[in-house]
Amino acid sequence: MKVSQVIANKPINALYSITRETTVFQALEVMAEKNIGAVLVLENEELIGIFSERDYARKVILQGRASRDTLINDVMTSKVITVETDQKIEDCMQIMSDKHIRHLPVNQQGKLVGIISINDIVSAIIREQKAHIKSLESYISGSPYS
Repeated sequence: MKVSQVIANKPINALYSITRETTVFQALEVMAEKNIGAVLVLENEELIGIFSERDYARKVILQGRASRDTLINDVMTSKVITVETDQKIEDCMQIMSDKHIRHLPVNQQGKLVGIISINDIVSAIIREQKAHIKSLESYISGSPYS
C-alpha cells in the first residue's frame, strides 16, 4: 500500500496549517477544533515546521512558557521529515518508529499535499486486512459474492 492510498481516505481539505507568528494557544485551538495532534507551519505556502502535542508538552509546558504569549516559531520542530505519495506505508512506519514521530507531511512532486499520522496508517492496514480476509473467505466458500 502506498501513501497516496492513505491520503485518498482522508477528508478533502484536511490540510490544516498555521504561520510562525501564530501563538501556541491559537495553534492548540485549531488542533482541538479539528481533532488533530499536529499542525503544519507554512510560510508562503512552503513547509517550514510542524507543531505537535509533543512539542507543546516538552517545549512549552515543561519549560514554563505561557501558551498565549509564546509564538509557534519559538517551539515548532523545524527539521521536518516528509514522505512522497508513492512511498510504501511500511517505509513510513519505519521512519516514524526510528525517529519517534507520529506525523509525516506528504509531498507530491515537490508540493505539499497532506499529512498522515500513525493512526491513518494503522486504520489503512486494518482496512486492507479486512478486505483480504473477506476475499479469502469468499474463495474458501466458493462464492465470489460473499
